[in-house]
Amino acid sequence: MAETAQVDAGLGDDRIQVWHTHPGRFLPVDRVRSMASGVLKDEGVTPHYVGIVLSRRDRIHEMNREFLDHDYPTDVISFPITEQRDALEGEVYVDLDMAADRAREFGETFRREAARYVVHGLLHLAGHDDATDSQRNRMRVLENRYLSRHWD
Repeated sequence: MAETAQVDAGLGDDRIQVWHTHPGRFLPVDRVRSMASGVLKDEGVTPHYVGIVLSRRDRIHEMNREFLDHDYPTDVISFPITEQRDALEGEVYVDLDMAADRAREFGETFRREAARYVVHGLLHLAGHDDATDSQRNRMRVLENRYLSRHWD
């Protein structure tokens, strides 16, 4: 990822890396890493490597088109590399522009909405799916639980 700059807060689990590629929007790296570590622990997952990339709408849209054959923007994309719960590897890409737009729409803070996308992506890496209404509802319950527990 040549255009990315890794931001390392020097805190938390070094198996969880956070990169900022958005020029104007920011989430506190130490909080993102701490939250991610807590979510994965609560899910019974041990990370070997988890990358979290906080990016721009155009980049996420491009990735959605290139890798998933969906020609539209999306809030978060998860790429599992391995699915071993005792040595999970994967990456989560978050659209910070969409988080800002939706935060205004939902009356939420930008940081909490973006944190929700991180949690959602991590839940996908941990094996959750959102293909059906019941699965989406279950993921929303977990998102709210983990945001309350590890972000608020």
